[in-house]
Amino acid sequence: MDLVGLIPSFGGLAFTIIAFIVALSVIVAIHEYGHYIVGRWCGIHAEVFSLGFGPVLYKRTDRRGTQWQVAALPFGGYVKFLGDADAASGKDGEGMSTLSEAELARTMHGAKLWKRAATVAAGPVFNFILSIVIFGGMILWQGTATERPTIGALSELPVGVSELERGDVITAIEGEATPDYTALNALRETLPREPSLTYTVERDGSTLNVQGPFIMPPLVSGLQPRSAAMDQGFEVGDVITAIDGTPIYAFEDLREAVEASAGADMVMEVWRDGETVEITVAPRRMDLPLPEGGFETRWLIGITGGMFFEPETVTPGPLMALWQGVEQMWFIIRSSLSGLWHMITGAISTCNISGPIGIAETSGAVASQGLDQFIWFIAVLSTAVGMLNLFPVPVLDGGHLVFHAYEAVTGKPPSDKALRVMMTTGLALLLTLMVFALSNDLFCP
Repeated sequence: MDLVGLIPSFGGLAFTIIAFIVALSVIVAIHEYGHYIVGRWCGIHAEVFSLGFGPVLYKRTDRRGTQWQVAALPFGGYVKFLGDADAASGKDGEGMSTLSEAELARTMHGAKLWKRAATVAAGPVFNFILSIVIFGGMILWQGTATERPTIGALSELPVGVSELERGDVITAIEGEATPDYTALNALRETLPREPSLTYTVERDGSTLNVQGPFIMPPLVSGLQPRSAAMDQGFEVGDVITAIDGTPIYAFEDLREAVEASAGADMVMEVWRDGETVEITVAPRRMDLPLPEGGFETRWLIGITGGMFFEPETVTPGPLMALWQGVEQMWFIIRSSLSGLWHMITGAISTCNISGPIGIAETSGAVASQGLDQFIWFIAVLSTAVGMLNLFPVPVLDGGHLVFHAYEAVTGKPPSDKALRVMMTTGLALLLTLMVFALSNDLFCP
């Protein structure tokens, strides 16, 4: 296995590692701060708040007696509460035996049940809050498209956009009315795929017929990390003008050609900054989540298309933006759970599970596309971390919540021996999963 091939060509190993560490550190810091602050509100004393594991590089102790530290291995973190034997919140029975009743109430194992449960749940909840705030903030910053299709900015294309202007309201294309974006997008299936179409627009109080390109030209609006297109050097803003010598004018032409290739090499003529270059790319088989649930498997090169213009936007209200952030987070959770189920049942490939190398490579790839894309990726990863931590596996927060639920029903916690066995089992499961994910990074296509 050529490990160098796993390093994105755009920035090298150092850039990839830095992006990964930054993304992971933000997510871990928020997760652990959730545990810390809710525990503090509940009167549970935190002895150590650590970003990273291993040798301590920096530390300080605050006035509450909590040691804040940064450790050498930046691949996680933990909060060690009073009464914990280790970073995994194992019970320090010997140490707790010397504590008074008042001191026991300040431990993670002697506090009231609801306080312990709230402290444990706070980590994933803070991950979800981070995701919602980022998604909502990005939506608030970028705005949402106006109801009527209105040109905010035009993309640079080889032909076809010179007669359209910023501020034009598109009312029809080739005589088909476009009262909103739903109608506009529906026309992609019926309009002729030609280099120039007739647009009816409202401009400065007048109605004009002007020429413009296909609604969604073969324009590279985005690149999927770790995709064939990114590996072969495609860039955002590229326009694919021909495939294997055949001119194309619509993104649907590109999609159909890629699907029909069945993975064979394709020679694409690409217009970039006024010049034409040739790029050869081989599509890869990939599993995609469907909006209604489930997955479909298709040949893809990893290019995201878009309209030939950026819509004019309006700023939504803060509450609306946050609600859309909640919807985005829920879509990620639903798609992730659906993907996990489809992998378990064999409907899609288990290669969809990425390990640390894959996540690091994705972090660097997204960071190379801009700060806004990287921040959005942090929100996506934060949602995934919050969701995974709620799985009912001992060692994870979800496992601890199961123990608390058992205590709530039976009136007593599981025995120390049972806890040790379950924690050991949970740790073994996690290590097995990590090894499996790492093998995917190394050996999956």
